Amino acid sequence: MINKDYFAHETACIEDDCTIGEGTKIWHFSHIMKGSVIGRQCNIGQNVVVSPGAVLGDGVKVQNNVSVYTGVICEDRVFLGPSCVFTNVINPRAFLSRRDEFRRTLVRHGASIGANVTIVCGCTIGKFAMIGAGSVVTKDVPDYALVYGVPSRIHGYVCECGEQIVFSGQAAVCGACGKRYQMKGTEVEEMSCNGHERRTDSENQ
Repeated sequence: MINKDYFAHETACIEDDCTIGEGTKIWHFSHIMKGSVIGRQCNIGQNVVVSPGAVLGDGVKVQNNVSVYTGVICEDRVFLGPSCVFTNVINPRAFLSRRDEFRRTLVRHGASIGANVTIVCGCTIGKFAMIGAGSVVTKDVPDYALVYGVPSRIHGYVCECGEQIVFSGQAAVCGACGKRYQMKGTEVEEMSCNGHERRTDSENQ
């Protein structure tokens, strides 16, 4: 462990050779396995497993009974609801080892995954997307999309603040926070106050 400026409950199991960021809290009976990476200011609830090679960015909130398996990458400020689970093999067999077939699952910045959601491996969850409780995600989810169901489907779009937005033509304004969005084809993008697309941090560098 590179950094010990974090809190871990005495019942948590923290293996060697993992990375845990400053200010992170890890609660009862959670298991942080070697080779995993957890960012700063994260909150890891009770009975959580973070497997080798899994990555959690800064400010990630993981609720109780979540399994984050090898191959999962969560960017900053992701929310993982109670008992949600990821997979990493598309066709598992107890009697066959398929560790060389693990598929990557990416959860983009600010996305929220509801309670008891199952994410089938190989999917990308777009930034600020919201996955409704109990859903089964079997394919990629666009940025800002509101999806739910078994299998999950798009039922609308949400603002960065989490409130649902409704498009009039190609434009939408959040009634809660005033952020503006535009639809380009099938993609939703946030707009700045002067009507231009908001540039990402990487574009501004």
